Amino acid sequence: MIEDFNDQKNVGRPVKYIIDIIFENDFFLAVNKPAGMLSIPDREQSQPSLKDKLIEKYGSIFTIHRLDRETSGIILFAKDEATHKYFSKKFEERDVEKYYMGLVHGSPANKSGTIDAGIMENPVFKGQMVINKKGKPSVTDYEVVEDFGKYSLVKFKLHTGRTHQIRVHSKNIGHPIACDPLYGDGKPILLSSFKKKFKLSKHDEEERPIVNRVALHSYQLKFKDEQGNAHDLTAELPKDIRALMQQLKKNKI
Repeated sequence: MIEDFNDQKNVGRPVKYIIDIIFENDFFLAVNKPAGMLSIPDREQSQPSLKDKLIEKYGSIFTIHRLDRETSGIILFAKDEATHKYFSKKFEERDVEKYYMGLVHGSPANKSGTIDAGIMENPVFKGQMVINKKGKPSVTDYEVVEDFGKYSLVKFKLHTGRTHQIRVHSKNIGHPIACDPLYGDGKPILLSSFKKKFKLSKHDEEERPIVNRVALHSYQLKFKDEQGNAHDLTAELPKDIRALMQQLKKNKI
């Protein structure tokens, strides 16, 4: 089932979000969250969140976990308090397998591995996390799915759920997530940056980025529900990342 609506960003132009409901039953639903959309309302009520839109449809909805605004992909919401309590405990006890896909800068020398490095909030810059021995235990498995040279598509498995965990750990191994303003260079990815003989379209005054947000996607969740049913749910890669991968394959560096 797909819901779509218009929203206003800071630039004042209407933005069309497509909300793809991956799975739904009487107890919970899994949604493919668009990049740029809040999972739940922020303090400033700056824009309608995914939860707001689901409340409009279902009347009542409960937050189980959340994704960063720029991160796309699969996210769960409960339809009742009992289901919310069940899944909250499952996530807290790390009894849900969480997989992400991310585009990182460069080509990791080790094509798979485990990053085991504690994470804590930066004591100077609020909202930013850092690796520190005194930080909370944080473990991430990673595997390079496809190496394009300048960028690599990497699959991550989270064993813990720290704030910005994948982004911090990616930076720690020297390959930050593309377009990440906190842990990388934050620069948008332009086709001209890797395509030889690039020419701007006659209809465009300036080049539009292929990807202009943290290139991270919540790809897969594996778990058992309260009724004992096993679920293996996936959210396909979004259009911006798929478009970039297609161009990277054509123009591999």
